Amino acid sequence: MANIKSAIKRVEVAERNRLRNKAHKSVVRTLMKKYFTAVEKHTATPSDETSAEVQKCMNEAFKKIDKAVQKGVLHRNNGANKKSRLAKAIAVKAAA
Repeated sequence: MANIKSAIKRVEVAERNRLRNKAHKSVVRTLMKKYFTAVEKHTATPSDETSAEVQKCMNEAFKKIDKAVQKGVLHRNNGANKKSRLAKAIAVKAAA
């Protein structure tokens, strides 16, 4: 453990930020999984209701990804890759 006051403070700040970043990343992963299951459900039984659910999940995931990038939790390229992966999932399922 650090002995200098400023080093101790930096350790505390780093831990606080780590936990905050972990929470944001967890939410993003959860929303992505929720979106992928909605896409699977929609491809199994296409309907207006499942289509609306897919769109709602996609909007939520995009919003959280953008917010994480804005706060510096995710790199902007990482956020773009995640959003691209989400958009591609529905396109591939729709084409099949």
